[in-house]
Amino acid sequence: MARFVVAIDGGAGSGKSTTAKGVAKRLDFFYIDTGAMYRAFTLKYLRSSGSGSRKVDIDLIRRLLRDTTVDLRKEDNEMKVYLDNEDVSLAIRTPEVSDFVSQVSAISEVRDWMVKRQREVAEGKNVVCEGRDIGTVVFPDAQVKIFMVAEVEVRAARRLRELGEKHMNADENEVMENIRFRDKYDSEREHSPLRRANDAIVVDTTNLTIEEEIEQVKAIVEKRLAAPEPS
Repeated sequence: MARFVVAIDGGAGSGKSTTAKGVAKRLDFFYIDTGAMYRAFTLKYLRSSGSGSRKVDIDLIRRLLRDTTVDLRKEDNEMKVYLDNEDVSLAIRTPEVSDFVSQVSAISEVRDWMVKRQREVAEGKNVVCEGRDIGTVVFPDAQVKIFMVAEVEVRAARRLRELGEKHMNADENEVMENIRFRDKYDSEREHSPLRRANDAIVVDTTNLTIEEEIEQVKAIVEKRLAAPEPS
């Protein structure tokens, strides 16, 4: 099992990925981007389906899960995402993957497979793990649980900047609608919905800079690290 877990949950564009990366780097923890892992499998599904249908083919999902590897590797101080030993760190960030990842992630077999893999990645490490069900399902006993929120307009602007930095074009209205769709879909799905753990600390990042987000969460983690273990 993992040694120390910082679980950061929240909707798309809430700041959880940037914050998790920053906190992990400053505390020398291993960073687990569960969203990237789901995106990697979604990419494989899209490549395999050869269809523009938004209806998920469950039989294809099950076949792919039997012959898929998703891994996270730290290379040159950057976390890389590998799908079947192929570096897909950029390929998983396309709008096509963003538009379909919630539907694929909602499948119970996919979630069960991913939770097992995420726990394997964390084995024996101090980790910062971010996603949508980290504090409720993947690591319910995490020592620190954070739930990040932000206004949808701010989250859309962040996602546009992220895509721009990767030289990917996107329409602002489409990005905002995608975020709203994902919020609703992820919150209402049957398996492991997006929700705040009862013992999670809410961090509203709407008016925070990246530096402020990282420092606020880092301070919470350091306080917990310094606290004596319960007897």
